[in-house]
Amino acid sequence: MSFHLIRNNTNINFIGFRFYAFAISALMILVGMVSLFVKGGPRYGIDFAGGVIIQAQFDAPTPIDAVKKSLEATNLPGLVVQQLGQEKDNDFLIRTSTMDASSEVVQKNVSAAFDKDITGAKYSYKRIEMVGPKVGEDLRGKALEAMYFAILLIAIYISGRFEHRWMASGIMAAALFGGITALQYINAPQIWLVFGALIITLVSCYLLKLNYALGAIAALIHDVLVTVGIFSLLNKEFDLTIIAALLTLIGFSLNDTIIVFDRMRETRGLKTGDSLPQIVNKSVNQTLSRTVLTSGLAFLAVGSLYVFGGQVIHDFALAMLVGVVVGTYSSIYVAAPLVMTLTPPDEAQPQAAPKAAPKVKTA
Repeated sequence: MSFHLIRNNTNINFIGFRFYAFAISALMILVGMVSLFVKGGPRYGIDFAGGVIIQAQFDAPTPIDAVKKSLEATNLPGLVVQQLGQEKDNDFLIRTSTMDASSEVVQKNVSAAFDKDITGAKYSYKRIEMVGPKVGEDLRGKALEAMYFAILLIAIYISGRFEHRWMASGIMAAALFGGITALQYINAPQIWLVFGALIITLVSCYLLKLNYALGAIAALIHDVLVTVGIFSLLNKEFDLTIIAALLTLIGFSLNDTIIVFDRMRETRGLKTGDSLPQIVNKSVNQTLSRTVLTSGLAFLAVGSLYVFGGQVIHDFALAMLVGVVVGTYSSIYVAAPLVMTLTPPDEAQPQAAPKAAPKVKTA
């Protein structure tokens, strides 16, 4: 016996609210982009911007507020102090985005601050690392490439699985290769290569009528942009941990989207006489119990990480929490409705059920 959180015969008119959902999505993305523009772009962490990381350990209980207050006098730019593990562990991760001083100079400044302000506890350094600006720039490019190639391979897979148009997928890949080669020929910056590749992929899907792929890609880009915008509004740093969270939520959102697409394909194949809007509504309603149950359990698990995981994993868990909510929303209100919107009116009309074969009388 299977468990259903929501009854299978629900009939919520999701499609009827699609334009309101599109407006809400556009507003969320716009607010996030305005925040990024006002702040001069994302607030990069040390992984991308470069800087110095120091892991310090005290041999006696030391409040994190005391460590932060002690380091204020160093005037190190972009200073971030995080406590590792539980409070009793007394391990602290100190990050600064300074590029004007070596790791040795930063260490001396930190030691001088500790010697002056923190008494009753000895300290030692377990790790000291420095990330140069060139390394940070390369990491930014690789992170963007990873996200782009994930989306591209998803587009090719969905085009073949749901529309059986592997040739069109090959044409899209060829157009992408030609466009990227042209951008490289004019020495375009790496970030423009990635955004150019995304634009070429979206335009190719539209021109080749790869509606399922375009719906899935638009939903994934929507999820990433909304999450990045929320992080910008909260003034959170972007580092490799956040990129890992974004790639994870891409996979999570895609899984839910594919479930809805599968049900749409199965229902259309039955030729029940329903129009495409009716098929989309039925498909979303029939998979709603699974969607809510899966997303709810994922939210609880990631919520536990957010509350009990400590500061080091705090931002990763926050990105995942936002991603679970936004990914579930986009599967229902972005991916499937966009496929319906892009489908030509003649193909969206009700499909008559196949006529039964006439019975042959036997003697």
